[in-house]
Amino acid sequence: AVRAAPRTPPRVVGGGTRGPGAMQRLFGGGKKNTFKPLKSHQSGTKRDELHQYTRKTLGSGNMRAAVMLPEGEELNEWMAVNVVDFFNEVSLLYGIVLEEDLPDMGPGEGFPDGFEYLWADGVRVRTPQRCSGPQYVDNVMSWVEEQINNDDVFPAGADKPFPRNFNATVRQIMTRLFRVFAIMYSQHFPKMERLGAVAHLNTSLKHFVFFSWEFDLVEARELEALAPLIAELRAQYDAQEG
Repeated sequence: AVRAAPRTPPRVVGGGTRGPGAMQRLFGGGKKNTFKPLKSHQSGTKRDELHQYTRKTLGSGNMRAAVMLPEGEELNEWMAVNVVDFFNEVSLLYGIVLEEDLPDMGPGEGFPDGFEYLWADGVRVRTPQRCSGPQYVDNVMSWVEEQINNDDVFPAGADKPFPRNFNATVRQIMTRLFRVFAIMYSQHFPKMERLGAVAHLNTSLKHFVFFSWEFDLVEARELEALAPLIAELRAQYDAQEG
């Protein structure tokens, strides 16, 4: 997808408060309204084991150490389990955005200042097309869901190898998911504050970009959409030792 040259990105900082509504749902206290159905890791599999490892290490306080490839584990498996977890996080967070009606937006509207994300999946839509921010998010999440559900892209069984282009697919998925984060911050941050979801949004973005930096998955020019916040997170990343 093609985007316009960046101008002045929005400054989006602050931890937010953990109010009862949305945050209660995020942590199991109520019905979870997600944008797309959450993907689970089959119990007893290597990916479920790595998922549980991730949940445990995220509580250690050192995010950089938490995203590093565990000793003795296979890189593609680590990539796969984290991509699924990031998809679930974004789906949950955007589900909060949709708890209130979105304003009508036309093509080119609803993106970070100075950016416009065009959509093409290379199959059904080969020529990048203009769309609105909400439509772009819908396209991205549907496309990522298709990739995760495709056994030729994300093989479910240990006996089936990952495709040779798996890293390129992961890079594309991560780039597009970051764009959804950028849309949430630039267009829906006040709503996330009202619903008490900013703390979770910030933590999710931090985990996402730390993982991206660890494995060089999202280009720096993409991160310019949230430049001030990314600069703060980069300083934290560089200050932590794995």
